[in-house]
Amino acid sequence: MPAFFVAHGSPTLVVEQDAYTRFLAELGAELKPRAVVIFSAHWLSGVQEISAVPRYHTIHDFFGFPEELYQIEYPAAGDPALAAEIGRLLSRHQVAHRLNRSRGLDHGAWVVLRLMYPDATIPVVAMSVNPRLSPAEQYRIGQALAPLRRQNVLILASGGSVHNFKTMRWWDESQQGDRWAEAFDQWVSDRARAWDLEALFAYRTRAPHADLAVPLPGVEHFIPFFYAMGAADDQRVCRERFRSYRYGNLSHTVWQFGEAA
Repeated sequence: MPAFFVAHGSPTLVVEQDAYTRFLAELGAELKPRAVVIFSAHWLSGVQEISAVPRYHTIHDFFGFPEELYQIEYPAAGDPALAAEIGRLLSRHQVAHRLNRSRGLDHGAWVVLRLMYPDATIPVVAMSVNPRLSPAEQYRIGQALAPLRRQNVLILASGGSVHNFKTMRWWDESQQGDRWAEAFDQWVSDRARAWDLEALFAYRTRAPHADLAVPLPGVEHFIPFFYAMGAADDQRVCRERFRSYRYGNLSHTVWQFGEAA
């Protein structure tokens, strides 16, 4: 099972129909995992957290959006046994972690999951991300989970490669990206396909327009990329599966890491 970095976009994505939502539906039809492990840009923690709930409640962690979004529920089952296995894998790599037995699914997780698996029939283990870690450390956490891919577990990392509220044009629905946003995403694609970890880990100084694409208040949306990439360290194959833009530069980019057996 490959691992994926998936953009979760605006919360309204979950009730819309466009090229990106159709792609996510097709991706869900393509991938039939026994369980999903999802890192969300909206779950930040200084210590790696692993959800171990038996069933999730839905967190509506956004404000000022249409009322229909607050009525959406995604009652996915958890997988405490898989959460415990993840803990063992992290221990082998000397990664500090703890189980969380109460947190629900935030919109970084359930928007993507509902578009891919609308029936909520696949068990889910949600995981936090830590913006204070280096990209190499984030990659190492993903690397620890690589064995799960051989057990038909889908590893998703939900965020956004270009995510800057100050540069978005909320009236622009053209799905055409600003040149600087496209340049950043293209650099990431090129370096990821070459599996150039040295360059990617130094993206803040080496990628074009990195300060615009990944502002420091907002870095949590890009860092899930490293967790997903690390999970395919044993194959080191990357493909860009989709790219479009909204509001001028909010990217809907999906990268696949590794190949299905």
